[in-house]
Amino acid sequence: LNYVSLTPEKRRLRSRKAFLLDSLIAFLCCVQGRSFQVPLLRPNCPHRVLAANLDPSSSLESLDQQRNTSASESAQGDNVELIRTESSMSASKLARSPERRIDLMFCDGDICKDAVRQRVIGKHNQIILSGPATGQVAYTWNQDSVTNSANGERSTVTISSVLLLVRPNDEDLIQKAAEVVPKLTHVGVKVLLVPDLAAKLKFHYGVDDERIGLFEAAVEFESRSSSARHVNDSEDEWMQDMLLEPFPDLVCTLGGDGLLMHASMLFQGPVPPIISIAGGSLGFLTPFIEDEMEDAICIALGMVRRDETPHTDKRTHDITVFPPNMESYPHDNRFSQADIPKFSFGMGEYICMTIRMRLDCRIVSPEGVVRSRFNVLNEVVIDRGSSPYLAALECFCDDVHLTTVQADGVIFATPTGSTAYSMAAGGSVVHPAVPSILVTPICPHVLSFRSMVFPDHVVLRCYVPDDARATASVAFDGKHRRELQRGDSVQIQMSNYPVPTLNRGDHSSDWLESLKRSFNFNTRPRQRPL
Repeated sequence: LNYVSLTPEKRRLRSRKAFLLDSLIAFLCCVQGRSFQVPLLRPNCPHRVLAANLDPSSSLESLDQQRNTSASESAQGDNVELIRTESSMSASKLARSPERRIDLMFCDGDICKDAVRQRVIGKHNQIILSGPATGQVAYTWNQDSVTNSANGERSTVTISSVLLLVRPNDEDLIQKAAEVVPKLTHVGVKVLLVPDLAAKLKFHYGVDDERIGLFEAAVEFESRSSSARHVNDSEDEWMQDMLLEPFPDLVCTLGGDGLLMHASMLFQGPVPPIISIAGGSLGFLTPFIEDEMEDAICIALGMVRRDETPHTDKRTHDITVFPPNMESYPHDNRFSQADIPKFSFGMGEYICMTIRMRLDCRIVSPEGVVRSRFNVLNEVVIDRGSSPYLAALECFCDDVHLTTVQADGVIFATPTGSTAYSMAAGGSVVHPAVPSILVTPICPHVLSFRSMVFPDHVVLRCYVPDDARATASVAFDGKHRRELQRGDSVQIQMSNYPVPTLNRGDHSSDWLESLKRSFNFNTRPRQRPL
C-alpha cells in the first residue's frame, strides 16, 4: 500500500510514528554534538516533509514544538515546505544545560579511591592514560655520611649488612664464599650466614670475624605457636609471623635459580633486594658471575662509587654473539678483550631492579581456617598427586565460576614462573614486569582448555568438590606438598610482598639475554640472501 491509498486515520497514525522515530534520531544527534538536518517525516513519504536544522544545544521543548506543528499540519493535509524555526533556535540557547563531568574511581574490593593513571580531560569527558602501568624500577642509596651539628665534622655511618646464601654441598662455591667474606668484613660490611655455612667457614677455612652474624630461618606456619588464622584475618595479624630479625640490607645468593627460590621462601613477608651470582646449571635468574661478586655487593650496598671499580672486566669468557655462529650465518668476532668495558651495572647512579610479583597462596578448610600459607615466586601447582584418577577441581575468579578442571592438574604461575613449569606445560612466556597471574592446565582431557592470563587484582580459588573421586595435592614452588581433602580450597591472589632482584642492565635486557642464553629463544639458521 502506498501513502495515498491509506485512510486519513492510518495516515495520521503513520505520521505520528514517524515523528517519534525522527525525534529519537534528533535527540541522539544533539547528544553527540552534531549539527545537521534531520527530517521529521520520512523523506520517501510523498505527502509532506518537514525538516529542522538541529543544533547540539537545541532543547527538547523546541523539538516538541516542531513535532506538534508538523503533526497538526499533517492532519489538515496542507502542503508544507522545508522550514527553519529560528524562534526555537533562540529558545534552545536559554535552555542549554550545564556541562556534565565524570569522575573516575579505582576500586579494590569494597574500597574506591580516585584513579591515578586514568584521567578525564576536555568538555566531552575524554579518558586518557597518564602513563604506562609498569616501568623500570631503580634505587640509589642516600649519602652514607652525615654532618655533626656540634663541631661540623663529618662521620661515616655504617648502613650495610648482607645475607650470604650458598648452594649447599658445593665445595667450590663454599671456597669462593670463604674468599669473599673476609674482604667484605674488612670494608665494614656485616655478613649474615646460616649456621651450617658459618660452621663450615670457621672450622674448614678459618673464617671468623666479629662482623659475621647468624641468620635463623623462620619456622613453617604449621609449627608456629600462634593461634589458628582465619581466611579473613587482617594483614597486620599475619605480619606478626612474617617479620624476621635481623633484617639485612641485601641478600646475595651464590648458586642457581633454585637458591633464589629458597631465598624467597625464607622471607614470607617483606624481602630485601637480592643479587644473584651464577653458580648453578641453568642460571636464568642469575645475571652476575663469581668474579664480580665482591664488587657487585659493594656497589649494590652503596659502599663503592662507580669510578672506583676496576677498569677491566673480570669476565674471562668471550663476548657472546646472538644468533650463534652457523654455516649459513658466518660472523667475525671483531671484539677483543681490551674492548670490554669496566665492570658496572645499572643506569648512572641508579641500580635497576626487577620487582618480581609473588602469589599469596592459602589452604583453607571448609570452616574458613587457614591450614597453610605461602608466598611463592614461581608457581603453585594443584594436581592429582598419587591418585590414578583425573583431578576434579572447581575454579572461581572473584567468586565467579571459571571452569571445572578435569586434568592431571592446573598451574597458577607468576610472570617469573612463566618460564618454568608453566612454559613446559604450554603456557605463554610473560615479561617479569607484567602484573598478571597465569593459569595453565596440565594435560587437560579436553581440546578447548587453553592457558589464560588474568590481571593481578583478581582472587582465584580452587576447591575439591564433595563428589570428587579422590583427593588432590598442592605444591608451592615445587616444595611443601600438602594433601587437599574434599571441601578444601586453595585461595590464590597477588602477594603484597614482591621479590626485588638486581639487574645487571635493566629488566628487559637481562630477561631477553636469559631467554637467548638459556633457552636458545627463536634460534634457527638464517636464510641466505637472494
